[in-house]
Amino acid sequence: MTMEMVVGTILAGILGFLAYIYSFYMWKPRQLRRKLGNQGVKGPLASSNPLLGNIPEINRIRLQTAKSKPTFCLDGTAAGRPEIDHDWPSVLLPHLRQWRKKYGPTFVYSTGTIQLLCTTDVEMVKEISHFTSLSLGRPSYLSRDFGPLFGQGIIASSGPTWSHQRKIIAPQFYTDKVKSMVSLMVESTNLVMASWGAAIDRCEGGVADVNIDKDMRSLSADVISRACFGSNYKEGEHIFSKVRELQIVLAKGHAGIPILRCRHLPTSKNRKIWKLEREINTVILDVVKQRAAALDSERDLLQMILEGAKDASSNNSTSSNVATSLDKFIVDNCKAIYFAGQDTTAISASWTLMLLAAHPEWQSRAREEALQLCTHKVPDLHALQNMKTLTMVIQETLRLYPPAVFVVREALEDIKFKHITIPKGMNVQVPISIVQQDPELWGPDAHLFNPERFAGGILGATTTTSGGAQAAYIPFGVGPRVCVGQHFAMMELKVILSLILLNFRFSISPSYVHSPGFALVVQPANGVWLLIERAN
Repeated sequence: MTMEMVVGTILAGILGFLAYIYSFYMWKPRQLRRKLGNQGVKGPLASSNPLLGNIPEINRIRLQTAKSKPTFCLDGTAAGRPEIDHDWPSVLLPHLRQWRKKYGPTFVYSTGTIQLLCTTDVEMVKEISHFTSLSLGRPSYLSRDFGPLFGQGIIASSGPTWSHQRKIIAPQFYTDKVKSMVSLMVESTNLVMASWGAAIDRCEGGVADVNIDKDMRSLSADVISRACFGSNYKEGEHIFSKVRELQIVLAKGHAGIPILRCRHLPTSKNRKIWKLEREINTVILDVVKQRAAALDSERDLLQMILEGAKDASSNNSTSSNVATSLDKFIVDNCKAIYFAGQDTTAISASWTLMLLAAHPEWQSRAREEALQLCTHKVPDLHALQNMKTLTMVIQETLRLYPPAVFVVREALEDIKFKHITIPKGMNVQVPISIVQQDPELWGPDAHLFNPERFAGGILGATTTTSGGAQAAYIPFGVGPRVCVGQHFAMMELKVILSLILLNFRFSISPSYVHSPGFALVVQPANGVWLLIERAN
């Protein structure tokens, strides 16, 4: 090869790389926004820096809001008790509120190269929920930026890969399977209650000041570990601690804004992420090897994942590909189940207990119901299915504090929703909390705790009579990608809460500071501190 040919090849490579950079960072994002703009969909002007998009404006709006409303403080009193401000979206998502007011319920904005069509239009949300085609999938940035946590498991995958995984995993969380796990949930909850009882006995006056947030995380980790790993649940708890640590590292600087991350540079943060990812993967595969060596196979969730992974890998051409695919399938879905099955349930339990502590009249109603239904102060399946008051309380908690911040889908092909053609590559974002606290849908008390609104069920909870009313309540997501573990989560929440109500009374501790924050999910940033005493 002559020198001229070498130089020509190098120049061609450089030009190709520059063309890719221009297309990815400038031309494609502008084209996506232009296609929506031509249809009348407006939004804030993006920054001149293509790497930032609307991030500078988001930060400016958040800073202004923080100055005017610096904290979610206990605000005044109501009937002699502290009144808690539940309108956290106005502080954590003020930019979306502001843009919605200016541009309408559907608008477009960007966080660098990530383009987002944000909608709070319940009619559009309803259409999204009814859309079953695989051409609407998870956003690509989810597996790219949070790959160490989600990989290509059921949370982050799309298309046939997601469809296959759902067929394997979803049946394990159907109602009939969840029913058999009630005793497991009771056993785990009793361990936490025993520790609370011991703490109360050590306190003068019989009242303990407890950070229940930590205990709910440990409890939920124990439940999902037993359900997923069976007799290997201790190893499962170790996996949880590492997954939790990884979640915290990945969430730093995220603040609910999807951005393109420098994933491959050996920064201190990336090195820590890589280390945690290796440790988690190693522990999971060690448990799998122990299971493979055992003579008897337990019929737990891990076994179902193992069998599904073998089926998924059978079409690969080489044994090395089969082994790699098998390991990845198992690891990615175990991590996904841990994150979704443990963290979200623990947070919801903490928020519910906080709300019951702040509203003693509802705590008394829920306790009285549990006492009437539970023989020997232990909830069984019949009692759990008939706890109407507790169900209303949980539903209202999930309305005010949904674990997930957004429902986000990526158009894998051009798709039309409510007369808007959404171009391929555009992300559709539904801010769950804004929809679920919209006064136009929920009435003037939309920001207040009022479980009574669910007395007639979810369909009768909103004030609107439009066909999209059901789409206004989406704590578990929408459409075919609705959370596969929602029945498991609801049953677990009822078991935990009913047992606590049967055995303890609780109120807001002076140590509690109400401060919802982001850590991939909305969680109490400073924990939930309650004053706990025995119920009798």
